[in-house]
Amino acid sequence: MSPGEEVAMLGAFRRTEGPADTEGSPHTSVHPALAPRLAHAITIVVLCCYCSIVIINVLTYGSASTAKLAVCVGVVLVEFGVQFALASPSARGWPLRRRLIALTVQTVLTYLPMVWFGLNWGSMQGPLAATVLLTLPNRVAWPAFGLVILGAPVYPSLVQGPLYGVYVFISVFLAGLVIYGLTRLTDLVRQLHETREQLARMAVTQERLRFARDLHDLLGYSLSTITLKGELVSRLIPTRPEVAAEETTSLLLVARQALADVRLVSRGYRDMSLREEAESAARVLMSADVRTEVDVQVGRLHPVVDTVLATALREGVTNILRHSKAEVCTIRATSGTETVLLTLVNDGVENGGVPGTRSAGGSGLGNLRTRLTDIGGELTAGVDEEGMFRLVARAPLQPHKGEAPAGTATGAPDAERSAA
Repeated sequence: MSPGEEVAMLGAFRRTEGPADTEGSPHTSVHPALAPRLAHAITIVVLCCYCSIVIINVLTYGSASTAKLAVCVGVVLVEFGVQFALASPSARGWPLRRRLIALTVQTVLTYLPMVWFGLNWGSMQGPLAATVLLTLPNRVAWPAFGLVILGAPVYPSLVQGPLYGVYVFISVFLAGLVIYGLTRLTDLVRQLHETREQLARMAVTQERLRFARDLHDLLGYSLSTITLKGELVSRLIPTRPEVAAEETTSLLLVARQALADVRLVSRGYRDMSLREEAESAARVLMSADVRTEVDVQVGRLHPVVDTVLATALREGVTNILRHSKAEVCTIRATSGTETVLLTLVNDGVENGGVPGTRSAGGSGLGNLRTRLTDIGGELTAGVDEEGMFRLVARAPLQPHKGEAPAGTATGAPDAERSAA
């Protein structure tokens, strides 16, 4: 898959995630890519508002000397600079020592200026309470948060009375929760955006794997059959031209089926029938001079199960044609109360001892195991006690809910497979 196709697929994935995620949807007026920036900007605006409130309180209720104003503005800027840094996405990755230094600086800047500004500086304990929650581990942060909140109204209550102490308590408590909540929500929005990107890339990877797996499983069999029949036709033309003509017709049918399979893979449809695949496999094996016995005693299967078992049979036959010199092959399929059992046995074990294995870099049996595992089945393959290679695929009558192999479309039109 080229980079351009990958980008296009990423875009298609985002467009199909749901009406709430699409640009211009009535459910949202913000493009998903701008959401983290918008959340961070809102947090900064709120912090600037709190910063302005402190300065206004000092100017309104305290003396407005130039020196005092300069000290107030300078301390506020430094303290909220620390708060801005803690609100940044990278702050959650800071080491504990760095976070403790930031907390210490803000603690000093919160309580020391009270000597000059008195009660007008009390609202600065709200940002400090938020910093406690953002910097300390949870087991320590919430008790420390409680101490800051409970300690905030003590001095105001002694000076201005209990009612003013309640006001300070609510003000500090609310400021701490708002700043902490907005910062954490900003982190969650950013994480959600990153997760969306990862899901999109995973969807592209899954689609690429489906494409490769389907092409291998479907076309490997067809191309092996075409090669086999082409060699047979080449041998028959000089001596038995009428039989060669029949085999040529059969070869064309297989080629057309391969073309149909390519179209089905590209559209995501690949429904197959185990019974039809067994009949086709028998004809192909007999053309290769392999005595074949077929015994398929299954009723109507779930389309997903039918497709997976038919794919397993096709891969097994492909391995026989490519990697063994089998003379006898038996195909059996039976269904019980809960499972379907497919068995493919052949005597082609001379070629390396294990005819069902793939050549270097192949992934045929691995693909089958993945398909069967996805629907709750299993695959075993190997040489039995009699020296025969045995491939056994076991699948449930009903695939596990939500575990149909990617790309399987149940109920795909039968005419689609025959179109070519």
